[in-house]
Amino acid sequence: MEFPFDVAAVLGERVSVVDQHLRPNGRRGPAHRGDLEQQLRTLIDELGKASAKAQGLPAPVTSAARMESNRHVLYILRGAEGGGSSKAAVIGFLKVGYKKLFLLDHSGAHNEAEPLCVLDFYVHESLQRHGYGRELFQHMLKSERMEPWRLAVDRPSEKLLAFLRKHYGLCHPIPQVNNFVIFEGFFSNRPAPQRRPPQKRPEEEIKPYSLPERDFLREEAEPPWPFNLTTGRAGGSPVRGSLRPFLAERGPRRPTGSDGADPIRTLNGGGEGERQRRASSLGRAGR
Repeated sequence: MEFPFDVAAVLGERVSVVDQHLRPNGRRGPAHRGDLEQQLRTLIDELGKASAKAQGLPAPVTSAARMESNRHVLYILRGAEGGGSSKAAVIGFLKVGYKKLFLLDHSGAHNEAEPLCVLDFYVHESLQRHGYGRELFQHMLKSERMEPWRLAVDRPSEKLLAFLRKHYGLCHPIPQVNNFVIFEGFFSNRPAPQRRPPQKRPEEEIKPYSLPERDFLREEAEPPWPFNLTTGRAGGSPVRGSLRPFLAERGPRRPTGSDGADPIRTLNGGGEGERQRRASSLGRAGR
């Protein structure tokens, strides 16, 4: 894939590694050059469009703007300088990144993992079946220190599945509901997820309406005289004692009127003796 600018000057090394900062690691010259940065953006955008077209996707999944907003890594393979053209051409690219996924194993159990994922992979149609895809993939595995069966692949095409089966022996894919594909051996020798102990619930504050009750139970009230006098002490000095047995013996007190009479009894016409006295006085008056 050719461009109207010097690809070797933009990318630097044969396999360039580009992260979210969009600065190839092997590019020579000043670190900041406006023309080279703009040319790199154009190169990434055009590669993303070509990959989407080859896979039949409605929109590119790789672009310079997406690279800046995600912690993905782009491996770009360029051709050698010279030959039929004075400018080097781009052969293909491979985009990878770590993602947190919920994956199903053979038993159907859900497993939370954060594997290295193959997110986009493209080699120009005129240069396929020449070993360039394997060269690009091998460079990525070595740089990331990764085994191929530990990868998760996002929406792999039939060509990519055939590529992985031919070069890396990944013959038993395990499709996932999130459109990723993993392979047999993915869950082997993986450390079990650490389970965090349940957090302790914070102590709740005492509600305002319960404060008097708690204070009453915590502090013992002093009984009235003469129950607060302790025998055997000089002068019978009062001391603090428990009010609970004292309150238990006493029943609930009924209110009385100002003259000492029971207002409830008065409203009900008095007691039995009062009614008899009224009846005898009415009899004498009738005689």
